[in-house]
Amino acid sequence: MEQELHKALERGEFHLQYQPQIDCQTGKIVGVEALLRWQHPVWGLVSPADFIPLAEETGLIVPIGEWALRTACNQAKLWEQAGYDPLRVAVNLSARQFQQENLVQMIQQVLQETDMQPELLELEITESAVMKNPDAVIGVLHELKRLGMKLSIDDFGTGYSSLSYLRDFPIDRLKIDRSFVSAITEKDDAVIAQSIIAMAHNLHLSVLAEGVENELQFAFLREQKCDEMQGYLYSKPLSAEEIKQWLQKIAQGISERGPCVARKREIIDEISCAAES
Repeated sequence: MEQELHKALERGEFHLQYQPQIDCQTGKIVGVEALLRWQHPVWGLVSPADFIPLAEETGLIVPIGEWALRTACNQAKLWEQAGYDPLRVAVNLSARQFQQENLVQMIQQVLQETDMQPELLELEITESAVMKNPDAVIGVLHELKRLGMKLSIDDFGTGYSSLSYLRDFPIDRLKIDRSFVSAITEKDDAVIAQSIIAMAHNLHLSVLAEGVENELQFAFLREQKCDEMQGYLYSKPLSAEEIKQWLQKIAQGISERGPCVARKREIIDEISCAAES
């Protein structure tokens, strides 16, 4: 797999999919997360869980990550040039990328080359990556923040981070890990999710819940004033063309509903109306 991974980038086997991020109160799409996919000519679609840890270990995540960032920024610009409202795009940064001496310069160069507005780019770093070397990461995050980008901590709640560091990080958003969302009907997990939302808001941070898959999860998150959500309840990850078609329908006033939701979104609407009344 390592040998094939070396060849994958030059052979153009990687592509991005984009999962919509939805405002919990309005139901409108406010951004997308760019997700890396590897389509091998023989093996087919390779799971990110299989190849991303290897890419991290070998250092290949550095050129792959730069490719993903440039591709996502280019795509965001194409959607904008097509006449759609600017869309926030979230891109993951790995722990290995934070070891790059020129990380900030690389990101700045990509923004200039793609003419991407910095405020429309959100960079995500996992909580565990932050805690490997928090003092060094804080400095890099401050540099990125000065460029105007949004910053978020992904998989929050799994990395045992110190709250003192959380206070010092120049971040805008916490993403609740899907493991807490999936079991949100359980008392302990519900308390954790509720606590994360309350703590984040007290720190003037917004909150996005990952992996929202059913109406009960959505209703709980909305009741707790979670700001945004993403997950299969609203939409699976989509190709760039599918996102474009969706944006076109929204622009035409046809629908703001994702392609995977049908009756599910109707249930959400019913829950929302009930909560408001």
